[in-house]
Amino acid sequence: MTAEPQTLGADHSLLDAVLIMRRAGFRHIPILEDGRVVGVLSERDVARAAPTLLLPLLPDDYNRLFEDTRVSKVMTRNPVIAAPEMPLAEAAGLLRSKRLGCLPVVASGTLVGIITVSDMLRALYDMFQSLERQGQGNPSAPAETL
Repeated sequence: MTAEPQTLGADHSLLDAVLIMRRAGFRHIPILEDGRVVGVLSERDVARAAPTLLLPLLPDDYNRLFEDTRVSKVMTRNPVIAAPEMPLAEAAGLLRSKRLGCLPVVASGTLVGIITVSDMLRALYDMFQSLERQGQGNPSAPAETL
């Protein structure tokens, strides 16, 4: 989990969000209103909102679209959230079953973190490394392969 993730307000421009995502390498940004999570903006949301490059848009018009579009118009509203005490397996199950890229982690109505598919892969990798160091199995064994 990433504690205290970068957030934006729903009234920010899509350009603000894209610049943050590109500079920091994020794929998801929790969106807050009055300190509460009201949505998540993902790279996928941005891609859906972006005009196709096949349209005859001038670069200034393309940029203006991102400047004039509010995050609230593009974000995924009412995201599935996780509690800090949620077991890792349950969070992984939610990500998988609902085909999500992230879960905002909320305690007492306040965003405290975000857990992503990349976080889950890191946890899986760490578990395999730990098992291997302890001699409790070879994560490369046929039963564990894809």
